[in-house]
Amino acid sequence: MTSAAIASLLERVHARDPRAISRAISLVEDNHPQADLIMSSLAKEPIEKMMVIGITGPPGAGKSTLTGQLISRFRAEGQRLGIIAIDPSSPISGGAILGDRVRMMQHALDPDVLVRSMATRGRLGGLCAAAGATVRIMANGGCSVIIIETVGVGQSEMDIIRLADLTLLVLAPGLGDDIQAMKAGLLEVADLLVVNKADCPGSESLALDLESVAPDRSRVCQTDALTGRGVVELSSRLASLDAEHRADGTRTDRRVQAQEREIVDLAIELLRPRLDLAVSALHSEPSTNPRHLAHELLLRLGIPDA
Repeated sequence: MTSAAIASLLERVHARDPRAISRAISLVEDNHPQADLIMSSLAKEPIEKMMVIGITGPPGAGKSTLTGQLISRFRAEGQRLGIIAIDPSSPISGGAILGDRVRMMQHALDPDVLVRSMATRGRLGGLCAAAGATVRIMANGGCSVIIIETVGVGQSEMDIIRLADLTLLVLAPGLGDDIQAMKAGLLEVADLLVVNKADCPGSESLALDLESVAPDRSRVCQTDALTGRGVVELSSRLASLDAEHRADGTRTDRRVQAQEREIVDLAIELLRPRLDLAVSALHSEPSTNPRHLAHELLLRLGIPDA
């Protein structure tokens, strides 16, 4: 694409054209030669104003249903939304179910709800970088609230969730003992702990359990995503926390840290093709010291390590 074509594309992005927004995201995600021009041409003001919400939690907790309820709530307030739904995919074929797009079909005809499914394709940091670009492009497309919903709990979720201004950890009763181990790591990054399926047996016990280990008891919310119970209160909590973090500098600090991580992720993603080519020129036989070969690989690329 020529520079003139990119300029035309960006005009349509700022005019809130969904197809142009999708096209711009695809170009950046695929590392198109004009990706830098697209990103450097984005306006800063909408990026500053947007609120990014991360939603994570174990499979079966009702994350997608809760996301749908939050979409409806924010739309009732007149907000334009961007949804980034992360789906697992095969590292071999690259195929993915992209099920979150199917589950959000009730919003498919709403021009002010932009849903972007992103397949992991076995990538961790690279996906994080692509999601960061998507967030900024959606903001320039008029989205004031952007929700990132992850596939479950793991390293990829921890990487992606760093992009969020506010993080919801969604849990539900009856999901097994693995929740106990999971809570320890995610309590540090979750701003709100949501006990979903609040009508099910064990929900009150789970809420009390979370309140006993949460640094702040007010961080625990209860919802029933199927009926919408508690969603209004949850959205109010999100608005209050967002205002608080903007005022005390927490939001700025988090965005600076997220950008630092994103820069590293992008550098690795851009370097990976060169690494793949150079590694084939190294010793073809199995080695007892791959670490030494890694040092040699960096030296061949002119990157002296520490």
